[in-house]
Amino acid sequence: MPLRIEDSFRAALGAANRPLAGMWVCSGSPLIAELCAGSGLDWLLVDAEHSPNGLESILAQLQAIHGYPVHALVRPPVNDTVMIKQYLDLGVQNLLIPMINSVAEAEAAVAATRYPPQGVRGVGSALARAARWNRVPDYLAKADETISVIVQIESTAAVDAVDDILKVDGVDAVFVGPSDLAASMGLLGQQEHPEVRAAVEHCLTAARAAGKPSGVNAFNLDTAQHYLDNGADFILVGADVALLARGSEALAAKFIPEDAVAEPVEIKTSY
Repeated sequence: MPLRIEDSFRAALGAANRPLAGMWVCSGSPLIAELCAGSGLDWLLVDAEHSPNGLESILAQLQAIHGYPVHALVRPPVNDTVMIKQYLDLGVQNLLIPMINSVAEAEAAVAATRYPPQGVRGVGSALARAARWNRVPDYLAKADETISVIVQIESTAAVDAVDDILKVDGVDAVFVGPSDLAASMGLLGQQEHPEVRAAVEHCLTAARAAGKPSGVNAFNLDTAQHYLDNGADFILVGADVALLARGSEALAAKFIPEDAVAEPVEIKTSY
């Protein structure tokens, strides 16, 4: 069973002749992940930072997504060496590491994905889905070729350090999170503020100068297009849970009269 280098998100970014569009998968449901995988989008981000996802649910979603022509990225809740090791052994090939604020943190993220002597990844390929339980020839020697490390720029400190973060060997791309960035700038909830947009654009420009891809999160479609016009190579434009929430609200708004009052539900408990 050969390694599938084409499954690497960095390879897809390098080969693409257009920006790659994706969405968040936050429900924790393999069924919803599979539904989104067949949407025609380029990539999905299975999130474990703000979503109810543990190792077992991530594994199930990777298995559900695997049969579709879409790239699966996974975001751990924290830049943690042990957690990254577990994700890689599950078969995660494309990592989006949150809250990278410095060169040292970027270097630690990369080291967690590399076997010694280049890094500190634990060796357990015989036990792991990543190597298909040692059915992938030369997995230990070639694993790095199929792993993409994307670091998330989400603070003023990260924006200030972005040029140096981009120089870290093994950082394949940067991804800007405007929500946390706005909060760190004292502009909580103001992702569209001109100062936040300027900071995002600074990171996109820095990445282009460094010859590395850059991405951004933008649910507002006009804002998404603005960042694409300013050089973003990949973008997140929605989330499963947000689509379901807004879609169900739209149905309620259409079919439920505004003056309708729901009757209270009486719950009876027998002992």
